[in-house]
Amino acid sequence: MTDVVTAPNLDKPDEFYARLLAAHEGLSKAESDAFNARLILLMANRIGDLNELDALMEAAKRK
Repeated sequence: MTDVVTAPNLDKPDEFYARLLAAHEGLSKAESDAFNARLILLMANRIGDLNELDALMEAAKRK
């Protein structure tokens, strides 16, 4: 199984979060949900490894 990095790993996490919020501005709930789904699929495609994606989904389920 792939090790999942859960420690902060973004160069500028606050900047990323601000940009993510800005990308949602003006979207309805349905549009925002669709945006999130498309973004997740693009990121999954970028990662490309099914084992890595499985590990990330399991990590995301944990609280």
